[in-house]
Amino acid sequence: MKKLIILSLLLSLTVSAQELLDEIVAVVDDSVIMKSELDRTVRSIKKQIEASGNQLPPTEILNEQVLERMILQEIQIERAEMVGIKISDAEVEAALNNIAQQNGLSLAQMQEAIEKDGFNFAEFRRDMQRDMQTERVRYAYANSRVKISEHEIDLFLADNELDQGEVELQHILISTSSDNDAVATEAALKEATELYDRIVAGENFSALATQFSDGQKALEGGNLGWRPVNQLPPLFSDQVKAMSVGEVTHPIRSPSGFHILKLIDKKSNSIKTQDQYNVLHIMVETNEIISPKDGMKIANGLYDKVISGEDFSQIAEEHSDDHSSAPLGGDLGWFEINKFGPRMADVIRNMNVGEVSRPFQTEAGWHIVKFLGKKEADVTEEFKRAQASNAIRERKVQELIESWMREIRGEAYVDIRI
Repeated sequence: MKKLIILSLLLSLTVSAQELLDEIVAVVDDSVIMKSELDRTVRSIKKQIEASGNQLPPTEILNEQVLERMILQEIQIERAEMVGIKISDAEVEAALNNIAQQNGLSLAQMQEAIEKDGFNFAEFRRDMQRDMQTERVRYAYANSRVKISEHEIDLFLADNELDQGEVELQHILISTSSDNDAVATEAALKEATELYDRIVAGENFSALATQFSDGQKALEGGNLGWRPVNQLPPLFSDQVKAMSVGEVTHPIRSPSGFHILKLIDKKSNSIKTQDQYNVLHIMVETNEIISPKDGMKIANGLYDKVISGEDFSQIAEEHSDDHSSAPLGGDLGWFEINKFGPRMADVIRNMNVGEVSRPFQTEAGWHIVKFLGKKEADVTEEFKRAQASNAIRERKVQELIESWMREIRGEAYVDIRI
């Protein structure tokens, strides 16, 4: 008995000692970031950088970059909670399944691979949920403020901006203070100019971006991936259209600071035809009476009925809150993939004919779709205007998000303790 008590005390002391070894590295408003969280995230980012073949920055700089990213995420999470934006377990499960599918794995196989790399799957899942929550609050903020006029669409089409193709870019941002301090601005320009000179002299762009950039993709070597030229800020698109592959811009001034762009590749994207999709749709609307949690229960019940063999169209006609499609048995007709928003597009993009989706959530409520088919059709004037509107919206959204991120970072109370 005494041995058991002593063993219990020793285990308790070991746990306490481990807890004492942890410490707060940053206070962000009402939240804290612990050293153990920072160390785990740094380890994950290191693996990503190594896997990409990019050079690791010095440890101190990497820690600073990762901590700043975590601070920004914490600020966004708090903003999301303030306005009631949450991500359900069902949405996280769907996102994880989508990632696994893209990698040719089952969810169980992906979990095994993640744990084999030394990571905790529960923490991976939590990170996924937080990433989805921050993305949703950013776009909710920006989309609520974007307005697009028919005149803007006319000008966009008149300039033939739909056929400008896509570019793969790398990006470095040297930020400036929001108060436009002249000394700080001059220092930022000097730093950006020095980085440009080093790049032109042959130093690795990715390594310099990881080490010095204040951009959101710094830890990915500044890689922005493929972007439609017509969705870039005019400040960038005007430069990019005249660039050759491999070329680097001189520092470009914007309200957020000084930017350096490198054109990795480009491709034409003249749109002559479009893919159209057809699905049956059931919606459970969420509102003051039906909470997201209650809506999920209702949607799951309807999904179970469909899977058990009941007629989808009949269920849609009787239960769907989409009043335009319910009388048609949920038939949405043929539509361009982004017509009903990015979440719907993500769900139907990889579905097979006859397949029924699990319930998924959007700002309007919960949805279930049955995939009926896909076809190629000639581009219509309506489609061109929709594409133009989407491009203008995306351009404005990105500018608003960038401005909002600077604003909330400046407003937040942040105490860095390392």
